[in-house]
Amino acid sequence: MKLLTILLCLIFLGNSHDLEVEIEGIPNTKGTLFIGLFNSSASFPQFGKQYKGIVIDHNAKTYTYKFKDLPQDTYALAIYHDENNNRKLDKNLFGAPIEAYGFSNNARETFSAPSFESAKIKLDRNKKIVIRIK
Repeated sequence: MKLLTILLCLIFLGNSHDLEVEIEGIPNTKGTLFIGLFNSSASFPQFGKQYKGIVIDHNAKTYTYKFKDLPQDTYALAIYHDENNNRKLDKNLFGAPIEAYGFSNNARETFSAPSFESAKIKLDRNKKIVIRIK
């Protein structure tokens, strides 16, 4: 009985899932997309401190990327379109982004990035989400 309980725990704790992210609203095909996957509110949404990240070239105004074999957890995504390939999200004099960006759950705040809480996704099975950047 103990062995059965241990095996069941290992099966459920060892689950991994895929997270497919469809990005819509890319203004043009210039530059690259930065996709950051975060599993902590402490680092969200600071690029360079993400759990997993990818920088990709794209050739369309929509793009789909799949994170494979992720542990069951709570995540949040931050994406931006680095149109001029300078490896940062450009901002105006007031600190507002001038390149397209978006977050999971399409969370948006007026004067700051959304919280991890408002952008979080519970990954407990394979999922597909759509994020619209603007």
